[in-house]
Amino acid sequence: MRFAVAIALSLAANTAALADTRINGVVELFTSQGCSSCPPADALIEDLAQQPGLAVLSLPVDYWDRLGWKDTYGSPVHSARQRAYATARGDRSVYTPQVIVNGIEHMNGADRSAIEGNLSQYRSSLSVPVDVSQANGTLRIAVGAVPAAVASASSAATVVLLHYVARRDVAIGRGENASRQITYTNIVRKISNLGSWTGAARTFELPAESVGSTQGAIVLLQTGSPDAPGPIIGAAQLKPAS
Repeated sequence: MRFAVAIALSLAANTAALADTRINGVVELFTSQGCSSCPPADALIEDLAQQPGLAVLSLPVDYWDRLGWKDTYGSPVHSARQRAYATARGDRSVYTPQVIVNGIEHMNGADRSAIEGNLSQYRSSLSVPVDVSQANGTLRIAVGAVPAAVASASSAATVVLLHYVARRDVAIGRGENASRQITYTNIVRKISNLGSWTGAARTFELPAESVGSTQGAIVLLQTGSPDAPGPIIGAAQLKPAS
């Protein structure tokens, strides 16, 4: 049964947010302000975020806070998502900086060639059309039907909404990155599971709440489960206008 789901979304009601071009790659960086190896990955993510067709997210973890500096954006939710990926893969490999491409492969977050190689390899994995748009105070997410070419494949997934802040410069006072100022890009601030998708087209409509013009949103259509996330098969992005 198709129906609209109402849920609060932190987007500026008075800002004309713009839907990006079709997304063919999703890059999730698990990073930490307390990790001395992370700044090169943070800089690379800032660069990748400028490329059309890429949905790029920074998910600061909290497990390095014990090293002398509490990450100002670190979240146990991000740490749990990273561990869930490792459990789903079966390798239990959790580290920073770690990048996950399209929910499938992991690699060092500062390794541009590995990231770009995996984006190219798994480009066709995002086969289900997803669209996100905002008008008249309503955010509309439209997930298409499973394409006929892949209809025989598993067609069960979760629609995941990730709210993000586009950019923040952070001055780090202690720990391994003491006295450094680091730019963080597309910092995830909230993750919401909107509902399930079983292969048929489905639409979600959400009221937009005003919390500032720096907010954006990325929608993922992800297989597996929240406890064991699998490959991403569709994605869309709504960027802040400013």
